[in-house]
Amino acid sequence: MAAPTAPVSAPVAMNRLTADDDLFLKLHDLYGNAIVNQVAWRFDAPVDPAVLAGLHAQLAHGFLARRVRTTTVPLARPWWVRAEYSLALGRDTEPIPENGVLDWFLAQTRVDFDPVAGRVWRLSAAPTTTGGTLLSLVTSHVGADGGAVLYALGDALYRIDTGAAPSAADGSGALVGGTPRDGLYRRHFADAAAQITAAARGVRAAVAARAVTEPARNPRPEAPALDLPETYAPADLVVEVPLAEWNSVAAAHGGTANGLMIGVGVGVLGRSGRIADGARVRVDIPHSMRGPDDPRGNATTGLPIAVPYRAGERTDLALVRAAIKQAARAYADPATTPALQHLQPVQMMLPRFVLGYFSRTAKAPECLCTNLGETGRAVATIGGVRARTVLMRPVVCAGPTELFRRIEVGLNLSWSSDGDTVTLAVTGADPDRFPSRAALRECVAAEFAAWGLDPVFWS
Repeated sequence: MAAPTAPVSAPVAMNRLTADDDLFLKLHDLYGNAIVNQVAWRFDAPVDPAVLAGLHAQLAHGFLARRVRTTTVPLARPWWVRAEYSLALGRDTEPIPENGVLDWFLAQTRVDFDPVAGRVWRLSAAPTTTGGTLLSLVTSHVGADGGAVLYALGDALYRIDTGAAPSAADGSGALVGGTPRDGLYRRHFADAAAQITAAARGVRAAVAARAVTEPARNPRPEAPALDLPETYAPADLVVEVPLAEWNSVAAAHGGTANGLMIGVGVGVLGRSGRIADGARVRVDIPHSMRGPDDPRGNATTGLPIAVPYRAGERTDLALVRAAIKQAARAYADPATTPALQHLQPVQMMLPRFVLGYFSRTAKAPECLCTNLGETGRAVATIGGVRARTVLMRPVVCAGPTELFRRIEVGLNLSWSSDGDTVTLAVTGADPDRFPSRAALRECVAAEFAAWGLDPVFWS
């Protein structure tokens, strides 16, 4: 049952959806909750239920507590307002054994989110058989990227530590935005006009950059096609490595922590048979554009690079570092930014049925590598209890097997650290290369061994 939040007077500022918000909203309409984000904590000690209830209350008044409002004015963008309800805190009473931890966290991602109703996040907890606590925060990508989730959590934990009562007026919830009491249609028509101007500007920039190309992705091999059920749940793994060990291996091979993640990802993809020896893998690297007091739900851009794969060899980390620098320079200049990137205002104007038509040929990332940095440190302690591990990851949810084949989903990696330990989440979403967690683990274990890394797998 949804729990109502305290009534809050709407601020005057309107917070329109960004192009990324809009894209994720349309994808949600097409595919439902296909992609969600998760923060997962493993505590060796119990966490006071009252503290968890307090965290839920703070989040229910914070940056994540938002819903989408739309208008009938053509081309005017939807906007965010305060959500009046939130999904109740989930409390499992059956203790989770050590070999069931990963399955429990995955089960928490099966949530029926609804951005229009304001159901865009869920907090849940369970005890463990060893006396600890598991805690999960799952969020819809429509309303928040990883940076937004961490901002909301940081504010909520700060308010708990300082004894502040839940409030949207003086916390992160004040940035959600609202509906002005007057002049609403005037604002909508002004926004529609601004969107037309932005679209025209984007088209001109796209035409000017028409010769700029992006790294190509490799077509997904049709064979083998395994005999699989109609519904496929992508294989997921979580591994831990001491941060000092990770950095030492990266430095020994002329790279960075980020480069080693990319090198491991390319190697795993190659070992699976998804790409051929000598191929250049397109790796997409999300990059946060979030600033202080940023009201945007999604404020992330992406840098694509091409990384050569050689069977039996480790990825050249020096080459990866150079490719990232080159891509960053190119995307900082509109003249060298690919044409498609300039067309985001046009994308927002497309009705859902048009996007549905184009989605028939749309492809998912071949290899997506997300570096969240040492963000775990800031949210590791809740109510005075420090988590043994904090995991942040995107989760690709179960869906039709043929859909995964058609959009050619590949491999996703998400790297984060609490300052002592690297936690790497790996999702293999190609049904025929990663039909099970065991198949993915075989590839990951072999690739880590090639780098001299000694991982600990979550069970």
